[in-house]
Amino acid sequence: MLSVIVPTRNRSGSLKNLLASFERSILSEDDRVEVLIIDNGSDDATSFTLEREAQQHRRFPLKLLHEEKRGKANALNLGLSNSSGDVILILDDDVVVEPETFHQHLKAHAETSFAALQGKILPGRDSFGRTADLEKLREYNIPHIDYGEELREIRGLTGTNMSFTRQVFEKVGFFDTRLGPGAAGFSEDTEYSVRIRQAGFKIGYTPDAVVYHELDPNRYGREYNRMVEYRKGLSRSVYRHDSIPFRVIPDLMANCLRYGIYSLLGKKQKAYKTEGRIMKCWGYLAGKTSGVFSRNSQRHV
Repeated sequence: MLSVIVPTRNRSGSLKNLLASFERSILSEDDRVEVLIIDNGSDDATSFTLEREAQQHRRFPLKLLHEEKRGKANALNLGLSNSSGDVILILDDDVVVEPETFHQHLKAHAETSFAALQGKILPGRDSFGRTADLEKLREYNIPHIDYGEELREIRGLTGTNMSFTRQVFEKVGFFDTRLGPGAAGFSEDTEYSVRIRQAGFKIGYTPDAVVYHELDPNRYGREYNRMVEYRKGLSRSVYRHDSIPFRVIPDLMANCLRYGIYSLLGKKQKAYKTEGRIMKCWGYLAGKTSGVFSRNSQRHV
């Protein structure tokens, strides 16, 4: 069985689109699926949307859970505790899935030695149905995972579209509640990937399990990117121990120099990316200086 876990908070419209895409799934006769939706303290129409969806005839059992403690990792952990599948698929609430996504995750687990799998994440549409300008893809500030059209081994997972076996969960445990949206901001998936590898499991990429990430104008542009990268650096400071004098500060100085050069040469996309790297360094330094997450929180494992 495949357990699909979707943590959600204040995205009732996006969630409705995601659930509608589940109904279009193409499965084999042997595929079985359960869907767990964890409402992480929403105060919009999410509860109403979920209650209405649960009352309708659906292809898969829909299990509704509520986690009032803020944080995506807390919601994920509640979902893991209530899941029963041999394979666990984690999706964000602002994507839609291609019809064969569920089947392709199950197929890749059955036919390969990978214990965890990353699916493809492509840009979708905005609320008006407009698609992304691929020349400015970075400026939409959405996860974009496309490693080609072949199965291959990779090092890390992005929680927007990732799966792993029950054996992985039993050995690796729960997500670190200091990380992710609602806490440090990011990296609950990255840190979990580190523990997956440390436990001796392999992580793979499957190109046939595809989701499309919605485009949200509130996320576009430089200001949002600066905030995102700063929070990524802050999150990284929770679980990594990079040398500040020999790695972080040299990286910061090098990227400041690159940013100046790219700006003078008019290379906007490279300058945009480099500015994000600068903010990530600042976030890491801020996190290590304050130590707020390591002092006040404990990892949930």
